Amino acid sequence: MRRACLILALLTWACEPAARDLGAQAPSSRGPVKSGGTQGIDGVAARIEDDVITESELRELSAFQELVDGHPQPRVEVIKELADQWIVRGEARAAKYPRPSQEEVDRAYAQFMGQFPSPQEFTARCAKAGLSEAGLHRLIGEQLYLSRFLDYRFRPAAQVDEKQIEAYYRDEFAPPLKSRGEAVPPLDKVEDTIREVLIQRALNDRAEKWLDETRERLKIDVVFEGNVP
Repeated sequence: MRRACLILALLTWACEPAARDLGAQAPSSRGPVKSGGTQGIDGVAARIEDDVITESELRELSAFQELVDGHPQPRVEVIKELADQWIVRGEARAAKYPRPSQEEVDRAYAQFMGQFPSPQEFTARCAKAGLSEAGLHRLIGEQLYLSRFLDYRFRPAAQVDEKQIEAYYRDEFAPPLKSRGEAVPPLDKVEDTIREVLIQRALNDRAEKWLDETRERLKIDVVFEGNVP
């Protein structure tokens, strides 16, 4: 199965800090968003239904991936991610799902920046990837919007039971702590956090299945690099 898209991977830090503290991560990722505002003449990377994905969007996505993952993904994977975001964005707009406030975006930006060893390294990595602070704020705001919509849509069905929580505690949570000689907290102290980790997994699985099925029904024509659109 292909990797889950970036909007799913970012649910962990954008929606549930406690899950990050457990070291749990959604399957890692691919990239950002349709850029807002006016675009000038641009190359076409792909056509999706009656819309297009531009080369500038693809470059921006690759830069964001480089910042998040340390390296960009292959061109075809970047286009798949942009197609996924096109799908989610359309559903969110149709549902009139509210966009995050500026304060929420600022908070998500600060959380994202906190993933890096230091502010200086964060700034250096942004510069290397060619992302400005304003551009990154916009990208993170869009990721937050899309990831929240997926959470809103799929969380009601992404539930877990006590046996699943106990199995995670026994098989995944406790062994790494024991191997490092660290104390293992009792289950009742971490039960809520484990529940959220497992809900995120179930949510990601459902969202990824929906995206796979939806993409198969779309007309997506990729323009390979070097071809004339």
